[in-house]
Amino acid sequence: MPGLQIDHDAWVLVGDGEKALVFRNEGDREFPNLQVIRQMESENPKTSEQGTDAPGRKGDGPGPQKSSMEQTDWHTLEKHRFAKDMAEMLYKAAHKGRYEKLVVAAPPMILGDLRKAFHKEVKDRVVAEVDKTLTGHPPIEIERILTQKS
Repeated sequence: MPGLQIDHDAWVLVGDGEKALVFRNEGDREFPNLQVIRQMESENPKTSEQGTDAPGRKGDGPGPQKSSMEQTDWHTLEKHRFAKDMAEMLYKAAHKGRYEKLVVAAPPMILGDLRKAFHKEVKDRVVAEVDKTLTGHPPIEIERILTQKS
């Protein structure tokens, strides 16, 4: 991936299904300096800790046979909901004119959710998308990964 050039004052969203960091580039395109301006977290325990009932069962037809139904994956559903929350936060900020350019870095599933949830006002500001999970990295490492020239 060729390195990104992130404009001064551009926002960078680094998110996954449980945590999001919003940075503003306080530096310039040549020497970015990403500073955290917002943090979001979702309480999202694993599915086994969220659901209390066993998966349901349904009849297979006229006989007494029953098949079990798949358990609801509450953990994944919460990740999808959190992506919508990130998109809503970015829409409100865009509507207030708080940023002009946006770089989005998220794992593929969440990036897809964000694309679907972004309002046109946000989509028009997206200048780059990076399909990587970067939420576990410190800001200096995120800068390096996003701007590396290799």
